[in-house]
Amino acid sequence: MKVLHVITGLGIGGAEQQLRLLLRHLPVQHGVVTLTNPGAVAAGIESDGTPVTHLGMAGNRDLGALPRLARIVRQGRYDLVHTHLYRACVYGRLAARLAGVRRVIATEHSLGDAQIEGRPLSAGTRALYLASERLGTSTVAVSPSVARRLADWGVPADRIQVVPNGIESGRFAFDARARRLTRGVLGIPEDAHVVGGVGRLAPGKRFDRLVRAVAAVPEARLLLVGEGEHREELLRIARECGAADRVLLVGACEDPPSVASIGPSLPELLSAMDVFVSTSPDETFGLAVVEALAAGLPVLYVACPAIDDLPPDAAPGARRIGESVPELISALRGIRNARLARLPQPAAARRYDITRSAGQLMSLYDQAVHGTPSPAK
Repeated sequence: MKVLHVITGLGIGGAEQQLRLLLRHLPVQHGVVTLTNPGAVAAGIESDGTPVTHLGMAGNRDLGALPRLARIVRQGRYDLVHTHLYRACVYGRLAARLAGVRRVIATEHSLGDAQIEGRPLSAGTRALYLASERLGTSTVAVSPSVARRLADWGVPADRIQVVPNGIESGRFAFDARARRLTRGVLGIPEDAHVVGGVGRLAPGKRFDRLVRAVAAVPEARLLLVGEGEHREELLRIARECGAADRVLLVGACEDPPSVASIGPSLPELLSAMDVFVSTSPDETFGLAVVEALAAGLPVLYVACPAIDDLPPDAAPGARRIGESVPELISALRGIRNARLARLPQPAAARRYDITRSAGQLMSLYDQAVHGTPSPAK
């Protein structure tokens, strides 16, 4: 089977790195087209052995990209097109139809209650999405929460399939040696209490509240992994709160790392933390929370469908908290006083192992192309 993946961009981000993980575990022949930004994840995908084509799309209304993409689909003789992220879903479905490929699966990675991929929802966005959705075979939601939102938008329920995001859970197991080495590289004392967070440094993630909360807990340090337009604002807040020497922003981290990657890997950075906090109030899955749980960290979160959609005992180390700064301060002080040790990997981490997600997706591929699903793993 030949599958072409079409994605909006391949800079470091959750959907982009999730695609790379899936490519490593799906037993089919792949090609990848990125509409824009062939960044670090594109290099990682190519180092794994999958070719990446940069379409060079100039903007949302670059209609000239449509025949170029259709030509790639037609010349590659692909059996199925799999699209990822809003712009790629709209253009990819149309291009596949123009190329004569009617089997199209689209993954919705980032549909929140009030935003899609960090942008406010609008009537026009919804109308265009629904019009192109009819050209596809099915839509994959990364969580039951996203599936409900798609149905509320107007996507027929029988066209929605849930295939959760996944992680390579074995790579995230806590490593005491990696903890010591990573803290040494970052200049963090071995006895420091480190609060951690992972995600794009954007206003919607509410990391500003986490900075203020950590600033109010003198014995705590903050280690943030990610990059984005809010970086300088977070540093300014840290300075204003008198906590600049206790707030460390290490930038984006490619995961899985490629040959060209420098600095500690994401599992190593998680090993250096003592507690993980997710302050975002609007998540579609919450992959970073699952990764933190797999690393044995106690987790405080404001919103995480990946955990909320499971039985309570699947993630005993995770606790929902309020999103205000006083509530964050109280939660941080409480977990600091408890001095929780590393936890064993919970059932949630095994539930979201990437091999399970790849097995479910492969079943959808077989159903679309051959009419018979393969046994789901």
